[in-house]
Amino acid sequence: MAAPLFIASLVLALAVCYRPLGDYMYRVYTGTRHSAVERVIYRLLGVQPDAEQRWGIYARAVLAFSVVSILFLYGLQRLQDHLFLSLGMKPVEPALAWNTAVSFATNTNWQAYSGEATMGHLVQTAGLAVQNFVSAAVGMAVAVALVRGFARAKSETLGNFWVDLVRGTVRILLPIAFAAALVLVAGGAIQTFGGHFTWTTLTGGEQTFTPAAAATQEAIKNLGTNGGGIFNVNSAHPFENPTSWTNWLTIFLLLVIAFSLPRTFGRMVGNNRQGYTIVSVMAIIAIVSLVVTNVAELSASGTVPQAIGQAMEGREARFGVSNSGVFATATTLTSTGSVDSFHDSYTAIGGGMLIFNMLLGEVAPGGVGAGLYGILILAVLTVFVAGLMVGRTPEYLGKKIGAREIKLASMYFLVTPVLVLAGTAVAMATEDGRAAMLNGGPHGLSEILYAYTSASNNNGSAFAGVSVNTPFFNTTLGLCMAFGRFLPIVLVLALAGSLAGQAPVPASAGTLPTDRPQFVGMVVGVTIILVALTFLPALALGPLAEGLS
Repeated sequence: MAAPLFIASLVLALAVCYRPLGDYMYRVYTGTRHSAVERVIYRLLGVQPDAEQRWGIYARAVLAFSVVSILFLYGLQRLQDHLFLSLGMKPVEPALAWNTAVSFATNTNWQAYSGEATMGHLVQTAGLAVQNFVSAAVGMAVAVALVRGFARAKSETLGNFWVDLVRGTVRILLPIAFAAALVLVAGGAIQTFGGHFTWTTLTGGEQTFTPAAAATQEAIKNLGTNGGGIFNVNSAHPFENPTSWTNWLTIFLLLVIAFSLPRTFGRMVGNNRQGYTIVSVMAIIAIVSLVVTNVAELSASGTVPQAIGQAMEGREARFGVSNSGVFATATTLTSTGSVDSFHDSYTAIGGGMLIFNMLLGEVAPGGVGAGLYGILILAVLTVFVAGLMVGRTPEYLGKKIGAREIKLASMYFLVTPVLVLAGTAVAMATEDGRAAMLNGGPHGLSEILYAYTSASNNNGSAFAGVSVNTPFFNTTLGLCMAFGRFLPIVLVLALAGSLAGQAPVPASAGTLPTDRPQFVGMVVGVTIILVALTFLPALALGPLAEGLS
């Protein structure tokens, strides 16, 4: 009974927040007044906050900010031993520093290291935690720019990236993360800059522990759908995630903004029903995924394995199989990457569902910002398919979906499959890739497929079972994270610029209604079919083969 109540209360809380949080974000991104704090930041950045940007300038600003973030974080790690609060940690070696810098600047937060044994307090807070805020704000800014493309007519501009970045950070992420951190501290999460301490265990051995500012990191890593944990076991660590109700809170945090952004979208395009349509698509996919994962995990073991506790291997023993499954579903449906259980220990079907969640493009609800622009791209593809079926020019929100728009949307969709499948193929075909595999056969393929899926989709969660802290994986996964983040962003902004420059097309008898249940079903169908056609061979050789064996 506890599991249904856990899930029902989570759904209710998200539903309650949908309208007020979505409306608040609408006011944040459409307001014209700048706060005193924001004006100071604009002066320091040397930007004109009231100057609007064309899509190309907006894209260059995103890329320039991200490149500077990567270089800063890389340097911080390499110079760690010369900085205060380093706790005596050595400099992070080059390949790992590159991988980590790209990981946190792309909102992936893939970790090939043990946080408490690798990073000092300054790198964790001034480096990783800062990127948790600003990389999430970048995703939200890009999503808002795309929505402006739909909402504006005969416009050459999409807003100002620096204003969207600062407002998303200062007005949305910081206040909610601050409040959440206080709640987590009250729940038992630690928040300290203390040094190492050692104690004697019951067996007479010694164990050393490095405390950290875990509560603040835990709050933003989930709210910003980042996922990078202070400790090696991430949200399974009692100092990050102490109790069942903090487990509920972390799941709520990683879903709340992404599920509320469709309301912001509806308000900005002047039709709230469009927002309800998009959030309905997200909800349907999420519910199906949640049911499949829980059924697979709860029914896989027989009486004897259940009796000896085998069913709990790799799960969060404090919270149970179902709550672990809910967390795993939520983290792979968003671009979060937080984990409170060992995904490699899931059943073949349960683990396959987690991979499929990411292969969908993480649009249910996806990462903050990234999920919204991802599902809108799929909506564009859906109206194009529908237009082909009825022989009419496809239109979406009063904008024609012509050759340029569909090419951009198609290239957006193809980026991730190319990275995932090419990366997996290279790893399986090379000695360096195979040498890191701890398992062979279909399960070993699933582990490699999960790693490149997680990196290319900017998720960051790990299936484990692969020793990824090697020059080969640090380099190739870093490249997948960079291309998987920035190529789609450039294509989204190009599409937004193309749409913003159009004059609105009046609705006619041949216009496909996009605010009805029919369109919801069509978007869900197109999303699943596109992913199935693209990745079915790889899934058939990995989790499906293992599950049917």
